[in-house]
Amino acid sequence: MWEALREAVDEEMEADPNVCVIGEDVGHYGGSYKVTYDLHKKYGDLRLLDTPICENGFMGMGIGAAMTGLRPIIEGMNMGFLLLAYNQISNNAGMLHYTSGGQYKVPIVIRGPGGVGRQLGAEHSQRLESYFQSIPGVQLVACSTVANSKALLKSAIRSDNPIIFFEHVLLYNVKGETQEGYYQPLEKAELVREGGDVTILCYSRMRYVVMQAVQTLEKQGFDPEVIDLISLKPFDLEAITKSIKKTRKCIIVEECMKTGGIGASLSAVINESLFNELDHEVKWAYGYLFPALQCGAAPIKILMEWTCLCQLCFRAQQAFGAPVLHALQ
Repeated sequence: MWEALREAVDEEMEADPNVCVIGEDVGHYGGSYKVTYDLHKKYGDLRLLDTPICENGFMGMGIGAAMTGLRPIIEGMNMGFLLLAYNQISNNAGMLHYTSGGQYKVPIVIRGPGGVGRQLGAEHSQRLESYFQSIPGVQLVACSTVANSKALLKSAIRSDNPIIFFEHVLLYNVKGETQEGYYQPLEKAELVREGGDVTILCYSRMRYVVMQAVQTLEKQGFDPEVIDLISLKPFDLEAITKSIKKTRKCIIVEECMKTGGIGASLSAVINESLFNELDHEVKWAYGYLFPALQCGAAPIKILMEWTCLCQLCFRAQQAFGAPVLHALQ
């Protein structure tokens, strides 16, 4: 996937001289996960600007550059570090268009790796969607495949909105094909698998966990429909509504924690807007309620994966009243 993201940055920088990249080690080092590898040789050190370790500072610089007409891509070496720039993202990136009465646009993309990784410890294994979703004026997008990562990033760079672009640390080496010249809509969900029994909503790396669990559900005779949300703010309610009206059951699967997570907001929206379309309450598989630990013998990502798999099958058992857990034992 990192190659697809690099292609997106390269193509948009070539097409528009106002596109630039700002962040720690984005220039000569090529980014923490090689998304800007060797681009400084093509575009120079000013368009691939290496910064000090000062997230609040270079985030503010990027927002100011966006206000004056540039289209900065701000890379957080890890999404957890961007908490140091939360003030800039909240009070400036999300609000300046509104507080200036529309005089300023802030066409900025804030991207970087997040999610539960391998032996990275709690600080480097956070899902920060829940932190950023409450910021007015900021759009949230989560890529999941090689194809949609390139197409979504290209669209994000061309958008006039401030966009936080979530990449999962364990998906950078995923392989796949890209579609040349394709710009994927940022507000549209992606139908991963058609089905008629239950709607499963997921995003980012949970797409792969869900599709693994779907194999178990299929053996039990279930026909689940899987939707990758892509847009975490705003939700694609058109696609979600269409699916739930067909299946009349819904399971949400996320790596984020239950309290205040994306699933909490999504569940509230579904219960508020589609209550009469449901034959069963919304079920929910979510991540741990404590910080991710650094494990060697039993990596936290394996524990997370199997927890979500078991939760998903248990939720399906609750929704259908059928035993499915034994297939995972």
